Amino acid sequence: MAEEKEIKTTEEGLHQAGTTMKEGIVNSLKGVNEIEAEIVSLSRNTVSNTLQASGDMAKEIIGVTTDVIKGTVQATEEVGTGLIMGAKSVAKGIILGVSDVGGDLVTVAGQTASGAVKAAADVGADVATVARRTVDGVMEATKEVGGNVEKVATSAVTGAINAAGTVGKTATRAVTDVLVGAVGGIKEVLNAAVPKPSGGESVQPALEKTPEPAKEKSPVKAKKPAS
Repeated sequence: MAEEKEIKTTEEGLHQAGTTMKEGIVNSLKGVNEIEAEIVSLSRNTVSNTLQASGDMAKEIIGVTTDVIKGTVQATEEVGTGLIMGAKSVAKGIILGVSDVGGDLVTVAGQTASGAVKAAADVGADVATVARRTVDGVMEATKEVGGNVEKVATSAVTGAINAAGTVGKTATRAVTDVLVGAVGGIKEVLNAAVPKPSGGESVQPALEKTPEPAKEKSPVKAKKPAS
């Protein structure tokens, strides 16, 4: 009987450990989601309020976007959470804020992705992951506001890749690799956006191209014998 009681107690302990782990993870994820939602809201309100107060909204958009990203970098450095966590939320908030005031989402998407990649490089963060999360945030926000997702995504991807190009070939390849598959029509975007080195070979990953069918040669006509 004592042996049966011991086995039962052990099983209960294992079940309790599983339950504790499950509850802890769920609560942590809830907390992360709440933080991300707050960052989205803060970014959105900061952008929209600043632009509404500006006399020349079109001129100020790029400056505001850059300032918001810089502020995010400074904040993540102070609290030690890293830029990766906030990249998607900040990018989403920027797009939503610009949409609130009727700004050009396509232009802002490119600027946001470019700024995020450069900021990541400056602080030694994972440039490729920051680029991917930024593009995800841009696309998510664009879908929510009913914008042109294809044009906005193309602008964001191009901005990220071009910014990575200023960092170096390794960064360009890493950003390109992680963005493959993130956006529909990525192949065409990459072909246009990725710079080529002097050797003529692209630094982007090999994208298979459909081989062109071989041209049929015209049959050679036999020459008539001289009469």
